[in-house]
Amino acid sequence: MNFEIFGAWISVFLTLAIFSFLYKDNPIYKIAEHLFVGVSAGYWMTIFFWTQIQPNLFGRLWPSKEYSETGIWYGLYDVLNIVAGSIFPEGGIDKGHDLHFSYLIPLALGIMMLLSLFKSFNWMARWGIAYTVGMAAGLRAYGYLNSNVIAQLKATIIPIANTDLPIFSLLGESHFNNFILLIGTLTGLLYFYFSKEHSGVFGKVSKIGIYFLMISFGASFGFAVMGRISLLIGRFVELITFSSSSYHHASLWVLLLMVAILGYSAVTEKRTEI
Repeated sequence: MNFEIFGAWISVFLTLAIFSFLYKDNPIYKIAEHLFVGVSAGYWMTIFFWTQIQPNLFGRLWPSKEYSETGIWYGLYDVLNIVAGSIFPEGGIDKGHDLHFSYLIPLALGIMMLLSLFKSFNWMARWGIAYTVGMAAGLRAYGYLNSNVIAQLKATIIPIANTDLPIFSLLGESHFNNFILLIGTLTGLLYFYFSKEHSGVFGKVSKIGIYFLMISFGASFGFAVMGRISLLIGRFVELITFSSSSYHHASLWVLLLMVAILGYSAVTEKRTEI
């Protein structure tokens, strides 16, 4: 079997199955949706295990540099080596780490989270979930403040006068660009000042802030749409490529098959309603 052709047929089926949602929600779309979610979850779980848990957790609990054939701790490791040799290779895990028994705490929390699969022990998962959510919230908050809030504040600290910048520049820094940035920042902030009624001069200034906000949101939305359109073009290019004779006209045959199945399903549903 030519696996390249087989992969092309699978790719065409999944692409057209997702597009079939434009007709209506149907079993073919659900198959592709569930397959995508399941494969993605399995893939990322595998990647996370072999890039994080195995080297950073097990690699610090049983490092190869501390391996001893007589110790109780590595005696347990030898038992794990017999059960799962690919995860626990012989002689310890060589990832350049030292032995840290403190990593038994995240190991225990991870085991508690897995116990949520059992109804009588699912209360123990709260400890692991609470720790993970709290730690992630703290790290995310710091990262967001550092990369978004503080970075945006620094970007607004710009020279207004007594600089060697040109009056106008389309791409680089200039007095005109700095002036637009200053006006947009101040009016945008004034729009969110609700302690004063937005009327009179204050209302007109805050309305300018609305224009800047709409331009910003429109640019962000346009950028997102461009990314989605590029993905759509890529799928169409593959469908055209796989419709050639070298792939046994995969796109055409799969399309005809789906149309036939959806048509038969529509006729059956109408007969059932009657």
